[in-house]
Amino acid sequence: MGKAEGRDRELHGHVTAITVAPEYRRLGLADAMMELLENVSDNVYKGYFVDLFVRVSNTVAIGMYQKFGYSVYRRVIGYYSSNDEEEDAYDMRKPLSNDPERLSVVENGESIFVKPEDLT
Repeated sequence: MGKAEGRDRELHGHVTAITVAPEYRRLGLADAMMELLENVSDNVYKGYFVDLFVRVSNTVAIGMYQKFGYSVYRRVIGYYSSNDEEEDAYDMRKPLSNDPERLSVVENGESIFVKPEDLT
Protein backbone atom coordinates (compact mmCIF):
# COMPACT_ATOMS: atom_id res chain seq x y z
CA MET A 1 0.00 0.00 0.00
CA GLY A 2 1.20 3.47 -0.73
CA LYS A 3 0.09 7.02 -1.24
CA ALA A 4 1.16 10.39 -2.57
CA GLU A 5 1.55 13.19 -0.04
CA GLY A 6 3.20 16.55 0.53
CA ARG A 7 3.44 19.74 -1.52
CA ASP A 8 6.00 21.42 -3.72
CA ARG A 9 9.52 19.96 -3.17
CA GLU A 10 8.07 17.68 -0.47
CA LEU A 11 5.58 16.02 -2.87
CA HIS A 12 6.44 12.34 -2.69
CA GLY A 13 5.24 8.76 -2.71
CA HIS A 14 5.09 6.98 0.63
CA VAL A 15 5.25 3.23 1.16
CA THR A 16 2.69 2.60 3.88
CA ALA A 17 3.18 -1.17 3.96
CA ILE A 18 4.58 -3.92 1.80
CA THR A 19 4.36 -7.58 2.63
CA VAL A 20 4.67 -10.83 0.75
CA ALA A 21 3.62 -14.17 2.23
CA PRO A 22 6.64 -16.41 2.93
CA GLU A 23 5.65 -18.97 0.29
CA TYR A 24 5.67 -16.26 -2.40
CA ARG A 25 8.94 -14.56 -1.50
CA ARG A 26 11.90 -14.55 -3.89
CA LEU A 27 9.57 -14.27 -6.89
CA GLY A 28 10.14 -10.55 -7.43
CA LEU A 29 6.73 -9.51 -6.11
CA ALA A 30 8.13 -6.90 -3.72
CA ASP A 31 10.29 -5.53 -6.55
CA ALA A 32 7.25 -5.23 -8.80
CA MET A 33 5.08 -3.53 -6.15
CA MET A 34 7.83 -1.05 -5.25
CA GLU A 35 8.50 -0.30 -8.90
CA LEU A 36 4.81 0.37 -9.53
CA LEU A 37 4.57 2.81 -6.61
CA GLU A 38 7.77 4.54 -7.74
CA ASN A 39 6.51 4.87 -11.33
CA VAL A 40 3.14 6.28 -10.25
CA SER A 41 4.84 8.67 -7.80
CA ASP A 42 7.22 9.81 -10.53
CA ASN A 43 5.10 9.89 -13.67
CA VAL A 44 1.56 10.53 -12.43
CA TYR A 45 2.09 12.68 -9.31
CA LYS A 46 5.44 14.18 -10.40
CA GLY A 47 6.89 13.55 -6.94
CA TYR A 48 10.47 14.21 -5.93
CA PHE A 49 11.12 11.03 -3.95
CA VAL A 50 9.58 7.94 -2.40
CA ASP A 51 10.00 7.32 1.31
CA LEU A 52 9.30 4.59 3.84
CA PHE A 53 9.96 3.79 7.47
CA VAL A 54 11.64 0.57 8.59
CA ARG A 55 12.68 -0.75 11.97
CA VAL A 56 16.41 -0.29 12.58
CA SER A 57 16.60 -3.96 13.63
CA ASN A 58 15.07 -5.21 10.34
CA THR A 59 18.35 -5.72 8.51
CA VAL A 60 16.78 -7.96 5.85
CA ALA A 61 14.30 -5.26 4.81
CA ILE A 62 16.95 -2.53 4.99
CA GLY A 63 19.16 -4.56 2.66
CA MET A 64 16.27 -5.10 0.25
CA TYR A 65 15.43 -1.38 0.18
CA GLN A 66 19.09 -0.49 -0.36
CA LYS A 67 19.11 -2.92 -3.30
CA PHE A 68 16.13 -0.97 -4.68
CA GLY A 69 18.11 2.30 -4.43
CA TYR A 70 16.89 3.66 -1.10
CA SER A 71 19.20 5.26 1.45
CA VAL A 72 18.75 6.35 5.05
CA TYR A 73 17.61 9.97 5.27
CA ARG A 74 17.36 10.09 9.07
CA ARG A 75 16.80 7.99 12.18
CA VAL A 76 13.53 8.54 14.05
CA ILE A 77 13.93 7.93 17.78
CA GLY A 78 11.22 5.69 19.27
CA TYR A 79 9.09 5.67 16.11
CA TYR A 80 7.76 2.18 16.85
CA SER A 81 6.35 1.45 20.28
CA SER A 82 4.52 -1.49 21.76
CA ASN A 83 4.24 -3.07 25.20
CA ASP A 84 6.28 -0.26 26.78
CA GLU A 85 9.14 -0.90 24.36
CA GLU A 86 10.34 1.53 21.74
CA GLU A 87 12.42 1.03 18.64
CA ASP A 88 13.94 3.54 16.28
CA ALA A 89 13.08 3.65 12.59
CA TYR A 90 15.07 4.60 9.55
CA ASP A 91 13.33 7.05 7.26
CA MET A 92 14.60 5.81 3.88
CA ARG A 93 14.27 7.68 0.59
CA LYS A 94 14.82 7.20 -3.09
CA PRO A 95 14.98 10.27 -5.35
CA LEU A 96 12.84 10.34 -8.48
CA SER A 97 13.42 11.98 -11.86
CA ASN A 98 12.03 15.33 -10.64
CA ASP A 99 15.01 15.53 -8.26
CA PRO A 100 18.03 15.26 -10.59
CA GLU A 101 20.19 17.13 -8.06
CA ARG A 102 19.26 14.55 -5.39
CA LEU A 103 18.22 17.23 -2.89
CA SER A 104 15.80 14.80 -1.22
CA VAL A 105 18.59 12.52 0.05
CA VAL A 106 21.57 13.03 2.38
CA GLU A 107 24.76 11.22 3.22
CA ASN A 108 25.17 9.54 6.62
CA GLY A 109 21.48 9.75 7.44
CA GLU A 110 22.00 7.10 10.12
CA SER A 111 23.64 9.80 12.26
CA ILE A 112 20.82 12.35 11.87
CA PHE A 113 18.44 11.82 14.80
CA VAL A 114 14.92 13.29 15.00
CA LYS A 115 11.88 12.71 17.20
CA PRO A 116 8.57 11.50 15.73
CA GLU A 117 6.95 14.86 16.45
CA ASP A 118 9.61 16.55 14.29
CA LEU A 119 8.60 14.67 11.13
CA THR A 120 7.21 16.74 8.31
